[in-house]
Amino acid sequence: MRRGTIPGSSGRVRPMRLLGDPGLVAPCEEVTAFDADLAALVEDMFATMYAAGGVGLAANQIGVPLRVFVYDCPDDEDRRHLGHLVNPRLVAAEGITVRGPEGCLSLPGIEAGTPRFDEAVVEGFTVDGAAVRVRGTGFFARCLQHECDHLDGGLYVDHLTGLRRRRALRAARRARWADTVA
Repeated sequence: MRRGTIPGSSGRVRPMRLLGDPGLVAPCEEVTAFDADLAALVEDMFATMYAAGGVGLAANQIGVPLRVFVYDCPDDEDRRHLGHLVNPRLVAAEGITVRGPEGCLSLPGIEAGTPRFDEAVVEGFTVDGAAVRVRGTGFFARCLQHECDHLDGGLYVDHLTGLRRRRALRAARRARWADTVA
């Protein structure tokens, strides 16, 4: 990504994969080529995330099984965090566990109180191959954990138990988009 450009402004919006798509539950592969195709993927991911009104998006949510995610997410102090991570690894998730509202672009319109740690640290690379370490607290920590889960083949509903899980999955079965699921 060139400095000074708006992320996603040169990208194209791609179709979103929804709950039930096998690509959402398969672990993603490491990126090995830091090239123009990777930069274009990141641009498309920003464009898709913004079009869907999200704060984060993993590559497998648009059908690309690579370890990449983008984010434009506030923390609890309303500070904006904007960026992307290639081959991210969650290296720390700690602090208190907070049950807070969580949704997902792959389960549109469904939200549930989901437990997450209040602090998270993720290490990875930029599209140019530069090492980067991202630290988040509050809502941004939730976002970082959520996107790392996606790349490992997980969804936020996997963190739910009992009645919360049953309600979220029932809502997904009844959703307008449920019959479009693979």
